[in-house]
Amino acid sequence: MSMDRDNSQALLEQVNQALHQGTPLRIQGSNSKAMLGSPVTGEVLDTRSHRGIVSYDPTELVLTARAGTPLREIEAALHEAGQMLPCEPPYLGPEATLGGMVAAGLSGPRRPWAGSVRDYVLGTRVITGHGKLLRFGGEVMKNVAGYDVSRLMVGSFGCLALLTEVSLKVLPRPRQCLSLRLPMGRHEALAELAGWGQQSLPISAACHDGDALYLRLEGGEGSVQSARQRLGGEALDNRFWSDLREQRLAFFADPAPLWRLSVPIATGELEVPGQQLVDWGGAQRWLKSTATAQAIRQRVAAVGGHATCYAPGADSNPPLPAALMRYHRALKQQLDPQGVFNPGRLYPDL
Repeated sequence: MSMDRDNSQALLEQVNQALHQGTPLRIQGSNSKAMLGSPVTGEVLDTRSHRGIVSYDPTELVLTARAGTPLREIEAALHEAGQMLPCEPPYLGPEATLGGMVAAGLSGPRRPWAGSVRDYVLGTRVITGHGKLLRFGGEVMKNVAGYDVSRLMVGSFGCLALLTEVSLKVLPRPRQCLSLRLPMGRHEALAELAGWGQQSLPISAACHDGDALYLRLEGGEGSVQSARQRLGGEALDNRFWSDLREQRLAFFADPAPLWRLSVPIATGELEVPGQQLVDWGGAQRWLKSTATAQAIRQRVAAVGGHATCYAPGADSNPPLPAALMRYHRALKQQLDPQGVFNPGRLYPDL
């Protein structure tokens, strides 16, 4: 029996009641990303009652689904049609939802080569802090004047509006996928990646775990085999990348706090205390460290990057420059003037 259900009116009623009573709402799906940001106190609004694929046309490469739809259902439908979510979003839990994917804005190993979640959001339906159910964007790529509200939802952690529906652009799966392991040190791996970035190699993921460089080659059979002969190395099970994406590799089992460091892709060796795993061809570094947040953030800021702690707490998100914080406050005031949606999840006064 299908569990698809349009529950938008009930969600709208819950939001309007919260606005009337001045009650904050804690928006959640499966809570698989609960370790990010600060805990929210409020009445739970569970999006999973509003679920199901609304429309999917493989020939148009567009899928529309309700926010509470499990990601696994969406990816199963795409897989059957030979297509995929190009940004390879991490689930971090078996019941991860489409709304959570958009709200968290996290992308997997393919991110530097295929783009981020934001790049594939075409349109959304949201319930605003004015108690209205509105549609933004559409099912085709187009530019509009002013803010692109649909894309503002990406990475907002539910602080701006309640996401009820999302339209996404999807892409065909590559014809061939091959993974390689090349033993080498981190310094050599970063140098090689910098050089390969200037060439037309069909690389779609690159990671270094301290002992070896791991590469994924995707594309036509000819280009993948040609690159494989050129690069050498030993064949690797393609499941390595889902284990990396879902933080199942041995590196993540270390009990020290986990940090995600986002740095310019050409950044070389990064001197920070703790154990590192290089991802995104060098643009993302995973760090297991017991050092203070201040020490980690100072080192990362010195190379033009920022750091996010994957543990619940007030210091989880990187501090924002004053000018950017003004934009955040202005957006919050425009879309959620009473501050009922996930107050404090991203920053204490938002």
